[in-house]
Amino acid sequence: MNTPHDADDILVDDLPAPRHSRRLAVVTETYPPEVNGVAMSMARVVDGLNRRNHDVQLIRPRQPARMTGQVTGKPEVDEVLTKGLPVPLYPNLRMGVPSKRALVKLWSLHRPDVVHIATEGPLGWSALQAAQHLALPVTSDYRTNFHAYGKHYRLGLLSKPIMGYLRKFHNRCAATMVPTEAMRVLLAERGFERLTVVGRGVDAQRFDPARRSDAMRASWGAGPDDLVMGYVGRLAPEKNLGVVLAAYEAVKALQPRARLVFVGDGPMRAELAARVPDAVFAGQRSGDDLAAHYAGLDLFLFASLTETFGNVTTEAMASGCAVVAFESAAAGELIRSGMNGWLAGAGKESDFVAATRVAAVDAVARRAVADAARATARRLDWADITARFESVLEGAIARAEPAFALPGLQPAA
Repeated sequence: MNTPHDADDILVDDLPAPRHSRRLAVVTETYPPEVNGVAMSMARVVDGLNRRNHDVQLIRPRQPARMTGQVTGKPEVDEVLTKGLPVPLYPNLRMGVPSKRALVKLWSLHRPDVVHIATEGPLGWSALQAAQHLALPVTSDYRTNFHAYGKHYRLGLLSKPIMGYLRKFHNRCAATMVPTEAMRVLLAERGFERLTVVGRGVDAQRFDPARRSDAMRASWGAGPDDLVMGYVGRLAPEKNLGVVLAAYEAVKALQPRARLVFVGDGPMRAELAARVPDAVFAGQRSGDDLAAHYAGLDLFLFASLTETFGNVTTEAMASGCAVVAFESAAAGELIRSGMNGWLAGAGKESDFVAATRVAAVDAVARRAVADAARATARRLDWADITARFESVLEGAIARAEPAFALPGLQPAA
């Protein structure tokens, strides 16, 4: 005999469907072991998408045999390597070559749900054309201010054509991701469409003030209580390093034992060494070694005005450095001057020098600002960034899928 049960006795299990796996094609002309912000952030996104159960096909130029290092770290990522050529003025970087026919064949046999293009070079343009030929949804990133480099490399006459090309490229995409709200507004004013903000994360476990080493600082000629200022990145004209030197000279007049450390390499290294003979040039660093160099700094000076984001800003903040920067890119988005860093108005060099002087003379304020910077950076989790990135891809896929229709019914004209 069956015993009746009250409704309150019924157990209901909520069994959500497993995450839907997508086939994602990611096209980029730079990737680790190349060292730059685009390469490192794309590697983080690819790894994050893979961890979220997506099948990722990574398409990139083949790097020279001399470049070694772990590239993806995830055997599930399907890598397709294309021919590559050196990038003018950036000999350690490669750009792809036109490859539309090869990509059409590849994606005809293994059709992705969406194509994401991280760079706008020849390989990126070929990917855009191939995806449109196959009616695949396309998303893109705006990651490099090519048009802003003109004044540094005497390309002024090309700035308008470059901007026209970039606008044409991105306006053919279902969505273009930009790293800051300020960049979204700027590009919208210049005629770019379907822009959405997807920020950048930072690895706050790797970039940690606990990596600070008195022994490393001693190798720079600095004692435990001496002020060490530094810059991390490419030593090149577009990084506005003359302002960094001016700030250092102003501080040096107040604190003769202050030190300046450059981490990175580039075409300006010899010129900088000649202008500041007592500066330390640590060369290009990576991984935990790079993190230790950040942690050894007290003040991080970043005067670049050509960044779309500037990953070094958040890496310095996570490392417990007090940052002095112009109100631009990541610094303008994340720093509140005097609270978790110091800002100068964009392009106001005298204000940048003055802010550096203020940060240099007040050790108590500098320590409080550095602690607040670390707290800000800890909130920039890559898992959240990847989830936002994923949602943009899903939106592009959804808009490309034909609307559901019952058999026998025709879509409205």
